[in-house]
Order: sequence, then C-alpha cells, then structure tokens
Amino acid sequence: MAVLNASFARGLRLRRLFRRGDGRLLVVPLDHSVTDGPLRRGDLNSLLGELAGTGVDAVVLHKGSLRHVDHGWFGDMSLIVHLSVSTRHAPDPDAKYLVAHVEEALRLGADAVSVHVNLGSPQEARQIADLAAVAGECDRWNVPLLAMVYARGPQITDSRAPELVAHAATLAADLGADIVKTDYVGTPEQMAEVVRGCPIPLIVAGGPRSADTPTVLAYVSDALRGGVAGMAMGRNVFQAEQPGLMAAAVARLVHEPRHVPDRYDVDDRLALTS
Repeated sequence: MAVLNASFARGLRLRRLFRRGDGRLLVVPLDHSVTDGPLRRGDLNSLLGELAGTGVDAVVLHKGSLRHVDHGWFGDMSLIVHLSVSTRHAPDPDAKYLVAHVEEALRLGADAVSVHVNLGSPQEARQIADLAAVAGECDRWNVPLLAMVYARGPQITDSRAPELVAHAATLAADLGADIVKTDYVGTPEQMAEVVRGCPIPLIVAGGPRSADTPTVLAYVSDALRGGVAGMAMGRNVFQAEQPGLMAAAVARLVHEPRHVPDRYDVDDRLALTS
C-alpha cells in the first residue's frame, strides 16, 4: 500500500485558495460582526451572492454564519473559517480568544482557517500561544493557516511602523502560518522591504473605510507596487454601495496587475511578483 504524502491535502487546499495560478490572493473578511455588530443592512447570504463570481478568491466567516448561507456560492470562492474573536466592548478589545478549532472548521467545509494576533496587547502571550497551538492542529490536519497579525496595544504608538509590521509578518511565518495578513506600512518602497523579509505570502489589510472608490483603488495599487501577494479587504467591499462591483474592481487590480492605473507608473517586475 502506497504511503500518502502528508502535504498533498494541504497543497490541494492552498491551490484552491490561490485558484488563479498567479500567486495572488483577494480575500474578503466578513468576520467583523462579532467585533462590531451587523456588517450592513441586508443579509449575509445576499452579500455572498454579490461577491461570488467577481474574482474574490476567499471569504472569512465565523462558524455560525455558515448555517445561514448557500453553499452554492463557494463553487469559485474558498471558505476560510475564523477561529478567534473579541468585541469592541471588552476591557481589552485587542485580546483575541479561540472560539473554534481546526477539526471543527474542517467538518464545516473550510479550505483554510484564520487566527488573529495583536502584538502589544496585554493578552499577547495567550494569543501567541493560541496561534502556535492552531498551527500545530493545521499541521496535523493539513489545513492552510492564515495568520492576521497586527501591532496593537497600549504601548504601540505607530501600528504601521515598518519594523513592527515586519515583526508581525515574521512572527506569523516563524510559528507556522502559510499566509500572513498585516498592515500596509505607507509606501510601496517600505512595503517592499517588509515583503522581502517575509518567507510566506503577505497580504495587506484593506485600510480604513473610504467612500471614494478611486482612493480605495489607489491604495490597492500602491500595496501591489510594494510586492504584496494580495489584499484582504473587508469594509471597503461590504460597506460599498455596490459590493460586487467594488470587489470586481479590486480583483482586477490584484489578478491583472497591468491594469493598475497608469499614473502610478507600475514597475512590471514588482507588479508581477507572485
């Protein structure tokens, strides 16, 4: 009897995530509801229907949300189940706690799982230990792990400082994550330095909510110039007037980098980095 390659299942799931074959990824996190309350007017299932087929590679959802959505939306879109939470009403909103496990996420049909860690939180130790434990579970079950790591806490004065963002990315890689989501540091040149020091694909958070579409797309363009592997854009997609159109516009930039606006004078070598 042949011995199965233990990495086959993980590789298969990673291929589903990076389904376009270009090494780039557009994720729409929809896990904000536990932290902040309802995402927007209208139901989650309708929102997923708007995002399906736009070029979004994956969405991030909590386990209970899956009871209320149609599995049919995931024919061309992967599912990442988020395992850790907090609410903005907590004494330490930056303290994240595990509320689900890798095996549970697999039973629910997940292609990957995600965990959030805030460096600088008074509860940092617990969050790092949780990330390490989840990474171990992911190794056991061959499940890709997206680590969302940020510098946030009472002693953090500039959460987007390049050295802090680089530390966040390194932490994720060193503890076994397959992909890291972190902050954009402010300029393509600074971001390129962070990316060069990160051995795993790095995607950046979608930034503060903006009602101005050109501003959002300029932000995406600048991040891509910095060599990132993609975007994880939540509020600027699901709070947009037309989420599907916004998602499609961002997806086009992520997956067709030559469509980045000409005024940014994109360097082809950086734009095509995967």
